[in-house]
Amino acid sequence: MVRVSEAGSPRPGTREDGTHDDDDASLAEFGYKPELKRTLGNFHTFAAGISYISILTGTFQLFYFGITHGGPAYWWSWPMVFCGQLMVALCFCELAARYPVAGSIYNWAKRMGGPHVGWLGGWMMLTATMVSLAAVALAYQVTLPQISSWFQFIGNGSGRTDAAANAVLLGSILILFTTLVNAFGVKLMARINSAGVAIELIAAIVLIILLAAHITRGPSAVTKTFGLGAGQSLGYFGAFLTASLASAYVMYGFDTASSLGEESKDPGRNAPRAILRALTASFLIGGLILLFALLAVPDLHAKELSVDGLQYVVLSTLGSTVGQIVLWCVVIAITVCELAVHTAGIRLAFAMARDNNLPAASLLAKVSPRFQTPVLPAIIIGLVGVAILLINVNQPQIFSVITSIAIIMIYLAYLMVTVPMLVQRLRGRWTPAEGTFSLGRFGLPVNILAVLWGLAMSLNLAWPRAAVYNATGPQHWYLRWGAFLFIGIVAGGGFLYYWCVQRKRTGVLEGHAAGS
Repeated sequence: MVRVSEAGSPRPGTREDGTHDDDDASLAEFGYKPELKRTLGNFHTFAAGISYISILTGTFQLFYFGITHGGPAYWWSWPMVFCGQLMVALCFCELAARYPVAGSIYNWAKRMGGPHVGWLGGWMMLTATMVSLAAVALAYQVTLPQISSWFQFIGNGSGRTDAAANAVLLGSILILFTTLVNAFGVKLMARINSAGVAIELIAAIVLIILLAAHITRGPSAVTKTFGLGAGQSLGYFGAFLTASLASAYVMYGFDTASSLGEESKDPGRNAPRAILRALTASFLIGGLILLFALLAVPDLHAKELSVDGLQYVVLSTLGSTVGQIVLWCVVIAITVCELAVHTAGIRLAFAMARDNNLPAASLLAKVSPRFQTPVLPAIIIGLVGVAILLINVNQPQIFSVITSIAIIMIYLAYLMVTVPMLVQRLRGRWTPAEGTFSLGRFGLPVNILAVLWGLAMSLNLAWPRAAVYNATGPQHWYLRWGAFLFIGIVAGGGFLYYWCVQRKRTGVLEGHAAGS
């Protein structure tokens, strides 16, 4: 069997196993030798991207937030965020075609902006991934107790900190599972991930059909604002910006498809396709789920919408039996999403360690000869994720705060790629890979829009809103400004360490360098 190009002819140099002579060419440009086994095909790379985005996870975890702060009209933030993220994704597609390497954000930032920008981008993304691991794990609490009260192990759910403490317990169990799966190799991870994504996609399509069959009102429902924003300086626009975070929290992570580039077959062609397919499919499926949920729910003014979100819509609209089947599919989606986040973090840690850009780099960059994967990063990232949960065990605001900080850091890490890439374009130094994905003359305007979008949404995400960072309890300035404080400490402290210590050690480790 040979790989056939889109033109229908065999791609020259294609081997029997589907890999290509040029698959490792980009590694040589970075000074690396190939170490990770190429076993992932088209669907595996697509599944990695779409499972990180994980429509069922994001919509079921955050629908309540959007409806609470923006009413049904918050739905329009979904296409808005998609258009902005599409600009970023298109830039990433060019980079994925040119440089399909592990730890894509880190290596792209390094290639576009130099070693200092690369380190900061990688550090922000790595930290964000570990925080995201904790944030996604919290989604178990939003769904499992809705299926059965048996899953509320701590208290009965009515106590002030019952939900947060139980979320930490359930989340820790999930992180333990993803740690073990990732430690046992990419093949096992890919099989579980692909099976989970297949179930998620089928469940999502069935859910769309079922909700569409129960529509009780017309499309005008998505224009209702419920008077939110009245009396505020920005009116409903201010409320909409807050509600839009529910969409911004979902549509990211599509770069994961390229982060597995060193383990994929023909990554220069497959990774750009996987990025676009994952983002587009997520937009269409997620948009329809949200739309039909708003049109089918028995009562748009029900208080449960602002508490239980989509879980309430599914159970009240489809009934207990069908609703619980759907919710079990959501649990599967959360599981594979967590698996994808963990996998992406491992590849990023491996990429940075290979350049001797992390403490104990030689250990972190070691690939297990048996499992063909970096095992130590899987364990450490898992432990950090659990630690983040434990620190917040009695914090009822854990859901919105952890999620917000993680997403902001990822948006900033994306800017560490798109801004230097724009500089390269303006200087005439950017050349897309020949014969693969290219934006052509649209590259510059798309890149400009990607940067402007990233800056605007990062500011919107970090804005010191009480609704996000201090929703309950007494108001504290350090909670309201938590995003700026936490990210400032992580970025400033991390870069200070890099500049004073790690910068002097940077260089491809012996044993990982090309020709070694």
